[in-house]
Amino acid sequence: MAGAGELSSYASEEMHYNFSDKKKFITWRKLWIFLAKAEKALGLPITDAQIAEMESHAEDIDFAMAAEEERKLRHDVMAHVHTFAHCCPTAAPIIHLGATSCYVGDNTDLIALRDGFNILLPKVRLTCLSRNSMKTVHCNILLARVIDRLANFAEEYADLPTLGFTHFQPAQLTTVGKRACLWLQDLVMDVRNLERARDDLRFRGVKGTTGTQASFLQLFQGDHDKVEELDKMVTEMAGFKKAYLVTGQTYSRKVDVDCLATLTRLGASVHKICTDICLLANLKEIEEPFEKEQIGSSAMPYKMHAERSCSLARHLIALMADPLQTASGQWLERTLDDSANRRISLPESFLTADIILSTLQNITEGLVVYPKVIERHIHHELPFMATENNIMAIVKAGGNRQECHEKIRVLSQEAAAVVKQEGGDNDLLVRIQRDPYFAPILGQLDALLDPKTFIGRAPQQVKTFLAEEVRPLLEPYKANMDVKVELVL
Repeated sequence: MAGAGELSSYASEEMHYNFSDKKKFITWRKLWIFLAKAEKALGLPITDAQIAEMESHAEDIDFAMAAEEERKLRHDVMAHVHTFAHCCPTAAPIIHLGATSCYVGDNTDLIALRDGFNILLPKVRLTCLSRNSMKTVHCNILLARVIDRLANFAEEYADLPTLGFTHFQPAQLTTVGKRACLWLQDLVMDVRNLERARDDLRFRGVKGTTGTQASFLQLFQGDHDKVEELDKMVTEMAGFKKAYLVTGQTYSRKVDVDCLATLTRLGASVHKICTDICLLANLKEIEEPFEKEQIGSSAMPYKMHAERSCSLARHLIALMADPLQTASGQWLERTLDDSANRRISLPESFLTADIILSTLQNITEGLVVYPKVIERHIHHELPFMATENNIMAIVKAGGNRQECHEKIRVLSQEAAAVVKQEGGDNDLLVRIQRDPYFAPILGQLDALLDPKTFIGRAPQQVKTFLAEEVRPLLEPYKANMDVKVELVL
């Protein structure tokens, strides 16, 4: 599939590996080892030698044999049971003992979802299944770096006035840094949403064919306590604190809805940020960094990464329909029409989120600001915005408000005609200076048109927001901001 290949080429090695066949099938074997260890600990006739044999072959998967077995059996899990058993003849009788396919399938998906969130999130502790024990490493904190870079940008330009827009029409002034804080606020919300989605994840655990644990109750001769302990032990071995108490054959597909909803909200944030950057690039006010050898397109060499992020963010948002339809279409304890869809929609969502964040990180690490262009745009619009200030100054000098309002209205229309009909510059200020009526305030015009008097509390808002919302979020992660994750299985 061309689209999947393109996602793979853009996505990080960590995220690509997280949803790779290698990690999936090694995780299946780890789950069979966990199950065997727990069953042995609870009294089933499983030997240390069988477990040691399984552990020694946890990673040496014969993919060619597995593919041939799947071709014959038309069942991927059983194909890998046979392939694992082939290199573990002593352990063959107890591999997958009492389990159904969803024991490895669903539990592996939940591990991949958890690890996928950990790759996207700020510094979290990522638990990976290594050969002899679980290994904990720092993750590649894409989102934290994006927030950190944008926070530095907002702080640097907290005081720089710029045109604010409503409906993409010039409105009251804001500052470049305050606008960046609007972007930051969305990303801070995304961090909290990603953390919640990750922390809400539970393990499917050991539940059996329809979720009743009947096969395990039979294995333990009706001992309910041992079945509960089995579920708890395997859950803890896999690095989860809790398992879902009730499942059908699968964990509820509403879990996938929650996970992808969080990713699509991140996609909406990135799309908005990158759209704003594209609009500002069109105005020549702000541009993303343009690498020396970068080629945008043959016809438009200025095209940049922001457009790619917008394009992929739309794809991420569109993927939300898949888990919603899957969850709504489940029959009773389970229907099989979810399988093929989830194998595409879950990895693609995380791969796409990873790509747009890494691209956004590239953009935010070198945003270029053109203060002179921003200043020119302000001077083009500010005379219209300052009319009320002029009226108040005239009134203070003894003039009549209604009379002044009419004077400025006429002059504003004349200046607007020059701009719109003749393509000229806004000469309202010149017209005011020439009109004897405004002679009492000529000495105040420069002060009345100082852009910094039109930005309100924008600089103070930037300072407060960064201090109270952003910096505390980043502080625990600063030391590990650039540590790269290594997923080890």
